[in-house]
Amino acid sequence: MSTVTNLVTSVTDAVDDPQVQAFLALIRVGEGTTGPNGYRTMFGGGLFVSYTDHPRQLNRRNGITSSAAGAYQFLSGTWDEMRNKYDLSNFGPECQDIAAVGLIKRRGALADVLAGRFRSAIDKCNKEWASLPGSPYGQPTLTYARAESVLVSAGAQITEAIA
Repeated sequence: MSTVTNLVTSVTDAVDDPQVQAFLALIRVGEGTTGPNGYRTMFGGGLFVSYTDHPRQLNRRNGITSSAAGAYQFLSGTWDEMRNKYDLSNFGPECQDIAAVGLIKRRGALADVLAGRFRSAIDKCNKEWASLPGSPYGQPTLTYARAESVLVSAGAQITEAIA
């Protein structure tokens, strides 16, 4: 296997990689957006109707108010940052995937994902996605064992122990 660094890996090239697809599936499981409407899901479970842009709607659930939306539950400000950085034209599924990979890369975890070092990737990304194991935010999280199960089911090639 060639050595891959986080700095030289293109986000758009990485999106279709099977390892990346497995990690994106893990995030969607944690965020509760795996169903047919996952890319249209807002925080709290409601659906938005247009992929033209992030819905920019504040929703409240269990005492928490958030603008999170889409398969990776992007906050509107985070979405704006990724949209501008990667010149994304809309909030559709392909653009959401690119933006999520951009966040994985920003956290320094893209090379880990590509190399199958998913425990390292999870530990780097659990401040971005509060549902990942070890997240410090006090919200419900997946366990490392569940994360490993999801990754294996999604076809990931794991090179280091997760659980």
